[in-house]
Amino acid sequence: MKRPWLAPLTPLYAAGQALLNLLLGTSLEPVERLRWPVISIGNLSTGGAGKTPLTIALAKALSARGIQIDVLSRGYGRQNSFPTRVLPEGSADDYGDEPLLIARETGVPVYVAAKRYQAGVLAEADRPDSNALAVHLLDDGFQHRRLHRDVDILLINREDWGDSLLPAGNLREPRRAARRATVIALPADDPALADELRSWGWQGPIWRLKRTMEVPDATGPVVAFCGIARPEQFFAGLETAGIQIAHRLAFRDHFRYRTADLNDLIDIATLPGLGVSALITTEKDLIRLGNLTSTFPTSIALHTARLRIEIENEPAAIDWLLGRLNPAPPHPPL
Repeated sequence: MKRPWLAPLTPLYAAGQALLNLLLGTSLEPVERLRWPVISIGNLSTGGAGKTPLTIALAKALSARGIQIDVLSRGYGRQNSFPTRVLPEGSADDYGDEPLLIARETGVPVYVAAKRYQAGVLAEADRPDSNALAVHLLDDGFQHRRLHRDVDILLINREDWGDSLLPAGNLREPRRAARRATVIALPADDPALADELRSWGWQGPIWRLKRTMEVPDATGPVVAFCGIARPEQFFAGLETAGIQIAHRLAFRDHFRYRTADLNDLIDIATLPGLGVSALITTEKDLIRLGNLTSTFPTSIALHTARLRIEIENEPAAIDWLLGRLNPAPPHPPL
């Protein structure tokens, strides 16, 4: 959501970003380096670009190549700040919704800490030394520049490319920051955006991402609810899949549900005349609901819509990525 009435404050935010850039790499803001290569997945805006699904896709693709993978995350929303490994059977309060989702979906080790460097140190201490290539994936890492990265994958979509800086818009950095990226990943269904990037001066690799929403079968109207950065994408995806939404409810991003919130949803779903057959939410919301899902009556099913991201020509993209991380040694002189 844009907030044009806050535009007078944007120069102050921009000044703070400029100061951080000046300090970065000095003794006041040192850049720390882990032993293993780091691949950062991030975006320019405050959310909604598909960073977590892409992190999951990359973790699976790299693991399938025999690479030792772990994921480093801040663990937004967790109640503790100390470095720890995510236990898949844990809760969002312990680890944050995104790290828990990644751990459950990929099976790779996921570590959370307020400083991602500390998460990486713990990850490297947990893994035995081997000759295999080991890589850290840094989830939502484009702005976390205090940790050195070897590859920066930046997700950009049409909405971000035309947005403005916080607090009037949703950009954490101006779009010129995209020049720091190693790879820019764009929606596959917006080829014109790639042309605009090339005209703007981007000469690096471009990945095209196919987004798919796996929607459960639902006969009759549903109540759709979510607490994510861009809820309109979720609702539009459901309608595109043929879901009839009788009522939609959007909570703030990373919303922490209470029993009272679920009772409100139940009241809406059981309103006479709506004929609601089910509730539908996102994977992240399901994780944050935790044991509260038992609040819903058995007469109203709770379904989950799953967002998946696929890289076009994924084998070639992974080949390029591995070549970047582990370049072939030079040929000996003749």
